[in-house]
Amino acid sequence: MTRLLPSLRGVPRILVFGGVLTLIAIGGTFLLDPYRNFQLAMVAAYFCATAGLTLLIGQSGQLSLGQAALMAAGGYGYALTANAMTDAGITGIPRFLMGMLVAVVVSAALGWLLGLAAARLRGPYLAGVTLTLVIAVPAVAAVFSGVLRGDQGVQIAYDGVPPVLERLIAVEQWQAWVAILVAGVVVTALAALTGGRLGLRMRAVRDDETAARLNGVRSGRVKVTAFTVSSVAAGAGGAVLCFVTQSVSPGAYTLSFSLLLVVAVVLGGLGSIGGAAIGSALIVLLPWLLGTATAALPLPAEVAQRLSGNLSILVFGVLLIVVMLAWPGGLAGLRRRRRTARPPAVRSREAVVAAGSTESNPPPPAREPSAAAVAGARHP
Repeated sequence: MTRLLPSLRGVPRILVFGGVLTLIAIGGTFLLDPYRNFQLAMVAAYFCATAGLTLLIGQSGQLSLGQAALMAAGGYGYALTANAMTDAGITGIPRFLMGMLVAVVVSAALGWLLGLAAARLRGPYLAGVTLTLVIAVPAVAAVFSGVLRGDQGVQIAYDGVPPVLERLIAVEQWQAWVAILVAGVVVTALAALTGGRLGLRMRAVRDDETAARLNGVRSGRVKVTAFTVSSVAAGAGGAVLCFVTQSVSPGAYTLSFSLLLVVAVVLGGLGSIGGAAIGSALIVLLPWLLGTATAALPLPAEVAQRLSGNLSILVFGVLLIVVMLAWPGGLAGLRRRRRTARPPAVRSREAVVAAGSTESNPPPPAREPSAAAVAGARHP
């Protein structure tokens, strides 16, 4: 990114880079068939949730197992608002924008409440609270079955391609466009926040909360803000998922799915937006690849049926163990390791130069200031 945009720094570079990548992804939809565009839309929806989760865990150090519940809140908020707008005779883009706004507000409110608990809890206690939230999703849907329709969920009206683009693209490509645009806005905003003061303060609280407080960083406010921002991203992802599938139900946001989001973020690389993209792609593509491979093998019907539901979970577990042993920084760290690795010839030349140097006592390297000290210095 430095070579492509040498004259830009900070947030302007992030905005330009995010916009360029979004346009490239939209242009790539013309090269895909309808089913691949549907998969791309699903990846974009999950990308919103995983990007928010990697900010929460990787940047602020708060473990959350309730990202699926926050996605469900956004999905239900979008579905109920879209149905109300349809009954009022409002369709198309205005209905989508209003549904997205309500989804973000609902998920942000729920994330703010979780953030208040996170400011007082840590470690397994915080994970237990968020885990309870995911487990409670089916019960909430059953209690408020008059509105949330219980296990059947809420279906929304068909949202087709706008008349202006009707002859140009199919509905799957339109859904991919919408999902990519929403993911581009959400992820670019998260990247800008991570690269600014908020990201610095979150890393300070993650590394040493006591030192951060001594340097003037309000750790409680930082934790609440991190949870709220992560919840907004998850709610946007749930709304996009509802827009693509035209429905939302508690069966789609189970405990296993919430744990899968955490596994995907760890596989991709905690604290990395690129790692979140890799993890979201694995969630969609890995089960599909395994299903295709299983269908191609001459297996009995009972064996194929058992593998269809359990093989992907087994592969995710094995992949997690392998990645953590070989690349603890996740799959996104492979590129950084290759970039920093030096060839043996360069290392040998440096050793020869160092051995023949006349400086017997080189000065020690300067120590870099901690994140807490920098965050405290930037604190207004």
